Amino acid sequence: MARSTSRRDKDTITLVTPAGKFRQHFPDIGDLASRLRFAPSDGQIWFDNRRMMLIQTAAMATLRRELIETVGTEKARGLLTRMGYLSGTRDAETVRRVRPDIDSFEAFAVGPQLHALEGIVAVETVSMEFDVKTGLFNGEFIWRNSSEADEHMAVYGIGHEPVCWMQLGYASGYVSAYMGRQILVREVECRAMGHPCCRIVAKPIEEWEDAEEEIRHLKAQTFVQSPAPAEGDDAVSWGQSFDLVGVSAGFNAVCHMIQKVAPTRATVLFLGESGVGKEQFARTLHRVSKRKNAPLVAVNCAAIPENLIESELFGVERGGFSGAVQARPGRFERADGGTLFLDEIGSLSHAAQGKLLRALQEGEVERIGDTRTRKVDVRVVAATNENLKDLVSTGKFREDLYYRLNVFPVFIPPLRERREDILLLTEYFFHRYRNLHERNVTGLTEHAIDALQTYDWPGNVRELENIVERGVILASDAGPVDLSHLFTSGEKIYAHQFKLGRSGGLQNVGLADVSLSPWSESSQLEIVVRNALKNKLVTLDSMEALLVGTANEISGGNVVEAARLLGTTRSRVAYRLSGRQRRKDKS
Repeated sequence: MARSTSRRDKDTITLVTPAGKFRQHFPDIGDLASRLRFAPSDGQIWFDNRRMMLIQTAAMATLRRELIETVGTEKARGLLTRMGYLSGTRDAETVRRVRPDIDSFEAFAVGPQLHALEGIVAVETVSMEFDVKTGLFNGEFIWRNSSEADEHMAVYGIGHEPVCWMQLGYASGYVSAYMGRQILVREVECRAMGHPCCRIVAKPIEEWEDAEEEIRHLKAQTFVQSPAPAEGDDAVSWGQSFDLVGVSAGFNAVCHMIQKVAPTRATVLFLGESGVGKEQFARTLHRVSKRKNAPLVAVNCAAIPENLIESELFGVERGGFSGAVQARPGRFERADGGTLFLDEIGSLSHAAQGKLLRALQEGEVERIGDTRTRKVDVRVVAATNENLKDLVSTGKFREDLYYRLNVFPVFIPPLRERREDILLLTEYFFHRYRNLHERNVTGLTEHAIDALQTYDWPGNVRELENIVERGVILASDAGPVDLSHLFTSGEKIYAHQFKLGRSGGLQNVGLADVSLSPWSESSQLEIVVRNALKNKLVTLDSMEALLVGTANEISGGNVVEAARLLGTTRSRVAYRLSGRQRRKDKS
């Protein structure tokens, strides 16, 4: 019988199987099946901490047909691809709870096994090479009994293009979240094209020559930026402030709202916490509107002194007040024919609110010190991180102005509620600042990705951008960005902690605080050890065994190299390894 070959060169895992002759052996699925719970009396099915449902493939085929015939093949494919991507990223979160050794094939197999457990497809590995630490991933897989291909063929028969759209989205989302970088999966053969089975190929997005062909299906709208730039893109022109990156349901909902309101003249009010990207969404709204060739004028109302805000918005005539030596148009006049973006609108004084209301209602402004009004054609887009209703109830904001602004409100969810976007944004900012600062850094480590995923992000996208830029600057040349390079300002972060089990393996004991002291790499290890000792998770012998075993693994079994890494003698390492082997033999 043909056999697969498996090679592990230090941290890189390589698996190769003769295509069609050998089904890759997956680990026992019992640990996944045990997390599946049926509660028919409550009308609920749960997998781990997520609610599930059973649905007939015939119903899915009907939904697929309705989508294609209602919105067209392209939009239907995009919707199903994004549904799959969201599911894949969520399942990748399960890996660290079920199988914490993320560097192993057994841990990676969670995704393919869940596909089988959910009755979607059976996955076989043809070849795969991956290294979580460096972001290396190249894989080829076979899908057998694809439910999605069956659904499509039941309605449309054999065609000329691959149709496993949701499964492709799932695979891209799962592998990208698992690896901590954007991996693109493409279907090169499909049963719905007459092939005996479906075949997919996966590799980093920058290694595909025509990646945009597939990436476009992850975008709810065409104005969404690709997750990473092509090699050689100019670092200054690429990554401008209007770029939007994301695939989460919350992000896509905002993009749909922008697309709906963009062709109109309606006033738009962006709501959301500080740092969620309200100005970026406002700039995108202008860029896709009919006013795109006219000016976009932005005003931060909170940054202008109260005694100057009226002159800034509406202009001033010569002699209009002390020091006004010449006439000057205001922001409304400068934005004539285009868009005026008013950020932090809740900070306006009552007098400025009254004049703003008149400008919105009448379409005209009056400069300070002038005796005539000027007609302006301006679309106003406002933004605030405050609750304007609360300001109205306390008398700090005019009720009539609130209702005039609240024509088309768009709420932008905080980053902690759209975690599917974190990895895409991280890679986006990583490439941007690596190019901008000309830094030769290789990627992000597993611990860094884990912390980024679990951090609460009180500063939202702005904070993520700053932290990634900091990491790119602090990381060693030709090395990866690690946890200690990112969180250096006392941020409260959490990471998965492990203990040694009786069999000598690592067991996940959940999330623990591993916040770092500023600029200290050694503090990370100190805090982890302190928490482990405090919770009686380790002993001196278990720590020594862990260090020796890890050094031996890193050195590929070279005892001399392992001793060098540990700063000790070869004989001592050999003695500890032999003792470890004797304990294994006895057990």
